Amino acid sequence: MSSASKNVEFRSSTADPQEGGLDSVQAAPALDRSAVDTLLAGAIPHRLLRDRKSLLHWFQWITCIGWVTGLLYFLTAQYLGHRPMAYEFLAVATAMLMLVIYRWVGVFHRFSAKASSVLRLTRAWALVLAALLAIAFLTQTSAEYSRLLIGTWAALALVGQVALYLMTQYLSGLWQRRMQVNMPALLVGSGHTARHLAESINRNPFLSDFVAGIVDDPDHSASWGGHKIPLVGKLAELPRLIDEMKVDRVYIALPVERSAEVAQLQRELLDRNVDVIWAPDIFALNLLNPGVHEIAGVPLISLSESPLSSGGRAFMKSVMDVFIATAVLLLTAPLMLGVAIAIKATSKGPVFFRQKRHGWDGSVFEVWKFRSMYLHDDEEGRVKQATRDDPRITPIGRFIRRSSIDELPQLFNVLNGTMSLVGPRPHALAHNHEYSAQITAYMARHRVKPGITGWAQIHGCRGETDTVEKMHRRVRLDLEYINNWSLRTDLWILLRTPFALFSDTAY
Repeated sequence: MSSASKNVEFRSSTADPQEGGLDSVQAAPALDRSAVDTLLAGAIPHRLLRDRKSLLHWFQWITCIGWVTGLLYFLTAQYLGHRPMAYEFLAVATAMLMLVIYRWVGVFHRFSAKASSVLRLTRAWALVLAALLAIAFLTQTSAEYSRLLIGTWAALALVGQVALYLMTQYLSGLWQRRMQVNMPALLVGSGHTARHLAESINRNPFLSDFVAGIVDDPDHSASWGGHKIPLVGKLAELPRLIDEMKVDRVYIALPVERSAEVAQLQRELLDRNVDVIWAPDIFALNLLNPGVHEIAGVPLISLSESPLSSGGRAFMKSVMDVFIATAVLLLTAPLMLGVAIAIKATSKGPVFFRQKRHGWDGSVFEVWKFRSMYLHDDEEGRVKQATRDDPRITPIGRFIRRSSIDELPQLFNVLNGTMSLVGPRPHALAHNHEYSAQITAYMARHRVKPGITGWAQIHGCRGETDTVEKMHRRVRLDLEYINNWSLRTDLWILLRTPFALFSDTAY
């Protein structure tokens, strides 16, 4: 490592005044580390999360929008002989919607297989057409358009976009191979994230570089053996490797516990005329719905965050909950009335069973269920789970438990906001206290509202959890749900739930 890369100094001329130098110029002392940090901090841009769009990206945008609007003008002239104002408006609206929706769907932002790319493009175009139809309905202008013309345009526009997309992807790949523009890069780190990153970069033909070698110390790189990307040296050899391999870019994918090495490497590479890209290896942590955000130019990496921290997402889930819960209550009201009468007629005690459980963010609420057991007293501070052939369960209780009809009163919990239709099942407070001491991140399952059904339930996790392993699997599936939450997932779980009721795990 050259001395210039280790110390930043500002020196003026030291020429002798008697030989024509300036006698007022003296050598300036070397800046200390804190001064360097101050200078570098002043160069931080206001926005760090930047969109990096290639020439191919913009070319695909222009060609697709040009094809769609140009085709509309051509068909209008052929069918009608002129271009009415309504079709001029349609062309402008289509171009604007494509700019918004295609960006949102990520049509030209992701590298993936051809089938996935075409499917994404088709879905985006369908959304554009749906938005245009909604606009025409709201403005009551649909009668101004020829159905035959619009249908022909919509079909040909999609075919042309797919053809243009595939052609530009092919030509870009051909250009990359012919011009050999890929430049060698080095990747610092040898963990799981480094392996995934290296393979992804080398598999993507539209990136301008490829990982030619891995750099890491022997203490950390023992597991790298057998990989097709070679391990070329240790961290101390990085400057020499950069020069010898003519590297223009260095990726750093060290785990968080080696953050001090990341800072040191970044300082040492400042004067090497190479791009330095940091990929924080945070995936060894117990992440919960991870993501990257930005506030005032500062990148924020969410290590543990509720997927419903955004007001909009929580609102949409609540709207779906209230709408479906109300509909199900109206449909099942006669059934619930019959069950209530049967419970009251066959055993002493109230119709409903209420129990305190943990809800969203650990708040305590009362869950409602149809009573399925005879009245009994639990040991203080302990709740015994129902078991197969449990004598405490009433005859009607056995039926409603196996069919999950006993859960229907929880629709009232959904309507009062303490529960959701879909989410991790709420457990008794005593069970939470017991298992939170045995299972890592157990209480993280409360970062969303508890649900009547959930991802764990449609995967067979119903009934008694008589071993820690069973509870561990349930918690793992609950956290998997939180990490991948979407309204589409909730709808899929609701559709799958009736089929899960036939499992033999509930009693």
